[in-house]
Amino acid sequence: MILKMDNKSKDFYNIMGKFFGSRIVENKTNDRIYDDNNKEWYVYVDNDSPVAFVSIVSGVIKNVYSIKDDFLIELLTHISKETKIKDSIVTNAYSDVYSACGFVSTDNNGYKNFIRIRSDINE
Repeated sequence: MILKMDNKSKDFYNIMGKFFGSRIVENKTNDRIYDDNNKEWYVYVDNDSPVAFVSIVSGVIKNVYSIKDDFLIELLTHISKETKIKDSIVTNAYSDVYSACGFVSTDNNGYKNFIRIRSDINE
């Protein structure tokens, strides 16, 4: 099941709270996750447990995490059908997943742990 929420949604912190400040998430993504007011969160829930998420602001992906690539592929595919993803700088930990979902990777602008992706190179 995929949930769409923001930090004002009922049960947001019950679902997402364990990810904020998580060393597991930070070590996997080389990124810190914040609950900014302007973010929309897409959360993949499997067996009543959140297993992947993507946050977006105005069509730009801000945060990505998943315990398994298959969850993230399904989540990004769902999001791409609902929202046009703009040029985004994202963690490079899932570069194979982005490619599998049809995103085009462009230069990384010198970022060590991040890459730039876009859903349509001709936007």
